[in-house]
Amino acid sequence: MKDEQCVRFLQWALPLLHMRWPGFRRVRKQVCKRIDSRMRDLSLAGIDEYKVYLHDHPDEWVELDALCRITISRFYRDQGVFATLQQRVLPALARQVLDRSDTLFRVWSAGCGSGEEPYTLAVLWAMELQPQYPNLSIDIVATDADPNMMRRARDAGYKFGSLKIMPESWRDRAFEIEGDNYCLRLEYRRCVQLLPQDIRQEQPEGRFDLVLCRNLVFTYFDDALQLEQLRRIVDAMHDGAALVIGIQEKLPDGAKGLSVCFDEQRIYRKNGDVVDPKWI
Repeated sequence: MKDEQCVRFLQWALPLLHMRWPGFRRVRKQVCKRIDSRMRDLSLAGIDEYKVYLHDHPDEWVELDALCRITISRFYRDQGVFATLQQRVLPALARQVLDRSDTLFRVWSAGCGSGEEPYTLAVLWAMELQPQYPNLSIDIVATDADPNMMRRARDAGYKFGSLKIMPESWRDRAFEIEGDNYCLRLEYRRCVQLLPQDIRQEQPEGRFDLVLCRNLVFTYFDDALQLEQLRRIVDAMHDGAALVIGIQEKLPDGAKGLSVCFDEQRIYRKNGDVVDPKWI
């Protein structure tokens, strides 16, 4: 299938899945390759035949939806975001948890892929912040709709390319080399709970002090679905909790309940009675 054929197909199909073509423009090759493979499996000659197949077999839309999942990630992705979390956001949130006489700092990593984001946060907390807050434990709930990504996250073995921008001292302490893989030591996995969930259909229970929803909802979903998901995310946050989205993303028009804290890093705070001037 030629690129222009795939582009036209995606521009037609994505809105029917409540997704946005602009979000897929730069990553379309990953999706187009999967669609090609799917058409071969179905013995279809081309994209026109696949459109007919979708019409005749409505269940195929579920398969197509799965083909459109983007699985690009790495440890310490967007270094400035993690630096701001370490230096400003996590300490402020930790104080809030302690102020409400709690001992559990809860984090939700939505669309966690193969685990790079939640594991980065687990390592950061253990090495930089746990010594400062010995009475706090961190609980990171990581969700993703792709069962293959969940399996890779549970295995927690990665190629060097996925870790190369992570601070070297963290990498050396947190990983052990097994063949060609860097395997995350068990002590840094224990605080991460992996749940196979599609954010459009379900989300983890309870309320969170920090939610990371980067390069998923606000890149690939259409405006109406973005607003719906944002409302559910905000409802799952404590007052004063933080939301982090992708640095190339923006919240949809009509977004409510959040204030900008660090605009360049796309870090927001849930409005409420909790006020800490050290955030500013």
